[in-house]
Amino acid sequence: MFKALLVLSVLAAAGSALYINWGVLMPPSMQPAPSRGNDSPLLGKRVPGFTLPGLVGEGFETRDLLTTRRLVLVKFWGPWSPTCIQEYPLLFELQKGRVEMWAIAFRDSRTNALDYLERNGNPYKRVAYDAAGRVASDWGVTSAPSSFLVDGEGIVLWYRAGPLTPEIVAREL
Repeated sequence: MFKALLVLSVLAAAGSALYINWGVLMPPSMQPAPSRGNDSPLLGKRVPGFTLPGLVGEGFETRDLLTTRRLVLVKFWGPWSPTCIQEYPLLFELQKGRVEMWAIAFRDSRTNALDYLERNGNPYKRVAYDAAGRVASDWGVTSAPSSFLVDGEGIVLWYRAGPLTPEIVAREL
Protein backbone atom coordinates (compact mmCIF):
# COMPACT_ATOMS: atom_id res chain seq x y z
CA MET A 1 0.00 0.00 0.00
CA PHE A 2 2.82 2.38 0.93
CA LYS A 3 4.57 1.61 -2.38
CA ALA A 4 1.40 2.39 -4.37
CA LEU A 5 0.96 5.76 -2.59
CA LEU A 6 4.62 6.60 -3.17
CA VAL A 7 4.35 5.81 -6.90
CA LEU A 8 1.10 7.74 -7.14
CA SER A 9 2.67 10.76 -5.36
CA VAL A 10 5.70 10.72 -7.67
CA LEU A 11 3.47 10.51 -10.75
CA ALA A 12 1.28 13.37 -9.49
CA ALA A 13 4.34 15.55 -8.81
CA ALA A 14 5.80 14.76 -12.23
CA GLY A 15 2.47 15.50 -13.92
CA SER A 16 2.16 18.81 -12.07
CA ALA A 17 5.71 19.80 -13.00
CA LEU A 18 5.07 18.92 -16.65
CA TYR A 19 1.82 20.90 -16.66
CA ILE A 20 3.41 23.96 -15.03
CA ASN A 21 6.41 23.90 -17.38
CA TRP A 22 4.55 22.97 -20.55
CA GLY A 23 5.18 26.44 -22.04
CA VAL A 24 8.91 25.90 -21.65
CA LEU A 25 8.82 22.32 -22.94
CA MET A 26 6.31 22.94 -25.72
CA PRO A 27 7.74 22.67 -29.25
CA PRO A 28 8.01 26.08 -30.99
CA SER A 29 5.37 25.11 -33.55
CA MET A 30 2.83 24.69 -30.74
CA GLN A 31 3.68 27.87 -28.81
CA PRO A 32 1.36 30.87 -29.14
CA ALA A 33 2.51 33.66 -31.43
CA PRO A 34 3.98 36.72 -29.72
CA SER A 35 1.72 39.73 -29.30
CA ARG A 36 1.35 41.83 -32.45
CA GLY A 37 -0.53 44.83 -31.16
CA ASN A 38 -4.15 45.02 -30.08
CA ASP A 39 -7.32 44.06 -31.89
CA SER A 40 -9.13 46.75 -33.80
CA PRO A 41 -12.06 46.61 -36.22
CA LEU A 42 -9.85 48.61 -38.62
CA LEU A 43 -7.12 45.96 -38.94
CA GLY A 44 -6.79 45.00 -42.59
CA LYS A 45 -9.20 47.76 -43.67
CA ARG A 46 -8.86 51.26 -45.09
CA VAL A 47 -8.80 54.15 -42.68
CA PRO A 48 -12.14 55.95 -42.23
CA GLY A 49 -12.83 59.07 -44.27
CA PHE A 50 -11.78 62.33 -42.62
CA THR A 51 -10.33 65.78 -43.21
CA LEU A 52 -8.62 67.62 -40.36
CA PRO A 53 -7.03 71.05 -40.11
CA GLY A 54 -3.41 71.34 -39.11
CA LEU A 55 -2.36 72.03 -35.57
CA VAL A 56 1.15 72.77 -36.83
CA GLY A 57 1.50 73.37 -40.57
CA GLU A 58 -0.94 71.63 -42.87
CA GLY A 59 -3.43 69.08 -41.61
CA PHE A 60 -4.16 65.85 -43.38
CA GLU A 61 -7.00 63.71 -44.65
CA THR A 62 -7.76 60.18 -45.74
CA ARG A 63 -6.52 60.83 -49.28
CA ASP A 64 -3.05 61.70 -47.92
CA LEU A 65 -2.80 58.29 -46.24
CA LEU A 66 -4.05 56.54 -49.40
CA THR A 67 -1.32 58.05 -51.56
CA THR A 68 1.82 58.21 -49.39
CA ARG A 69 3.29 54.96 -50.78
CA ARG A 70 5.11 54.53 -47.45
CA LEU A 71 4.37 53.38 -43.91
CA VAL A 72 2.89 56.00 -41.58
CA LEU A 73 2.44 55.61 -37.84
CA VAL A 74 -0.67 57.64 -36.99
CA LYS A 75 -0.63 58.67 -33.33
CA PHE A 76 -3.72 59.89 -31.49
CA TRP A 77 -2.42 61.89 -28.54
CA GLY A 78 -3.17 64.66 -26.08
CA PRO A 79 -1.01 66.48 -23.55
CA TRP A 80 -3.75 65.79 -20.98
CA SER A 81 -2.77 62.09 -21.03
CA PRO A 82 -0.03 60.99 -18.58
CA THR A 83 0.80 58.01 -20.81
CA CYS A 84 1.29 60.30 -23.83
CA ILE A 85 3.77 62.29 -21.78
CA GLN A 86 5.42 59.03 -20.65
CA GLU A 87 6.05 57.80 -24.21
CA TYR A 88 6.98 61.21 -25.67
CA PRO A 89 10.80 60.85 -25.38
CA LEU A 90 10.67 57.54 -27.30
CA LEU A 91 8.93 59.28 -30.21
CA PHE A 92 12.07 61.30 -30.92
CA GLU A 93 13.97 58.03 -31.33
CA LEU A 94 11.26 56.68 -33.66
CA GLN A 95 11.47 59.90 -35.66
CA LYS A 96 14.88 58.70 -36.93
CA GLY A 97 13.46 55.40 -38.22
CA ARG A 98 11.93 54.16 -41.44
CA VAL A 99 8.34 55.02 -40.48
CA GLU A 100 6.97 58.55 -40.62
CA MET A 101 4.84 59.63 -37.68
CA TRP A 102 1.76 61.74 -38.19
CA ALA A 103 -0.22 62.88 -35.16
CA ILE A 104 -3.80 63.77 -34.39
CA ALA A 105 -4.22 65.87 -31.25
CA PHE A 106 -7.70 65.28 -29.87
CA ARG A 107 -10.05 66.24 -27.04
CA ASP A 108 -7.99 69.24 -26.02
CA SER A 109 -7.74 72.94 -26.76
CA ARG A 110 -5.63 74.01 -29.69
CA THR A 111 -3.64 76.30 -27.38
CA ASN A 112 -2.81 73.55 -24.89
CA ALA A 113 -1.67 71.13 -27.61
CA LEU A 114 0.44 73.81 -29.34
CA ASP A 115 2.02 74.88 -26.04
CA TYR A 116 3.02 71.28 -25.33
CA LEU A 117 4.70 70.91 -28.73
CA GLU A 118 6.50 74.23 -28.35
CA ARG A 119 7.82 73.34 -24.88
CA ASN A 120 8.77 69.72 -25.62
CA GLY A 121 9.55 69.61 -29.33
CA ASN A 122 7.67 68.04 -32.21
CA PRO A 123 8.62 64.52 -33.31
CA TYR A 124 5.83 64.37 -35.90
CA LYS A 125 6.07 64.99 -39.64
CA ARG A 126 2.46 66.26 -39.69
CA VAL A 127 0.09 67.22 -36.87
CA ALA A 128 -3.67 67.52 -37.32
CA TYR A 129 -6.25 68.74 -34.83
CA ASP A 130 -9.47 66.90 -33.87
CA ALA A 131 -11.01 69.16 -31.21
CA ALA A 132 -14.17 67.16 -30.56
CA GLY A 133 -12.58 63.73 -31.01
CA ARG A 134 -14.92 62.83 -33.88
CA VAL A 135 -12.17 61.32 -36.05
CA ALA A 136 -10.71 59.53 -33.03
CA SER A 137 -14.13 58.00 -32.41
CA ASP A 138 -14.44 56.93 -36.06
CA TRP A 139 -11.09 55.13 -35.72
CA GLY A 140 -12.28 53.39 -32.54
CA VAL A 141 -9.90 55.29 -30.27
CA THR A 142 -10.98 55.25 -26.63
CA SER A 143 -7.74 56.34 -24.96
CA ALA A 144 -4.53 58.18 -25.62
CA PRO A 145 -2.06 57.39 -26.86
CA SER A 146 -3.30 55.12 -29.60
CA SER A 147 -1.12 54.15 -32.56
CA PHE A 148 -2.06 52.85 -36.00
CA LEU A 149 0.47 51.65 -38.56
CA VAL A 150 -0.96 52.46 -41.98
CA ASP A 151 0.52 51.26 -45.27
CA GLY A 152 0.94 53.47 -48.34
CA GLU A 153 -2.55 52.62 -49.56
CA GLY A 154 -4.36 53.51 -46.35
CA ILE A 155 -4.71 49.98 -44.94
CA VAL A 156 -4.32 49.60 -41.16
CA LEU A 157 -1.63 46.98 -40.54
CA TRP A 158 -1.20 47.28 -36.78
CA TYR A 159 -2.81 48.95 -33.78
CA ARG A 160 -1.67 49.57 -30.22
CA ALA A 161 -3.69 51.20 -27.44
CA GLY A 162 -1.47 52.68 -24.77
CA PRO A 163 2.07 53.97 -24.70
CA LEU A 164 4.79 52.56 -26.89
CA THR A 165 7.90 51.20 -25.19
CA PRO A 166 11.28 50.24 -26.62
CA GLU A 167 10.29 46.58 -26.16
CA ILE A 168 7.00 46.98 -28.06
CA VAL A 169 8.75 48.85 -30.88
CA ALA A 170 11.47 46.17 -31.18
CA ARG A 171 9.01 43.27 -31.01
CA GLU A 172 6.04 44.57 -32.99
CA LEU A 173 6.98 47.39 -35.34
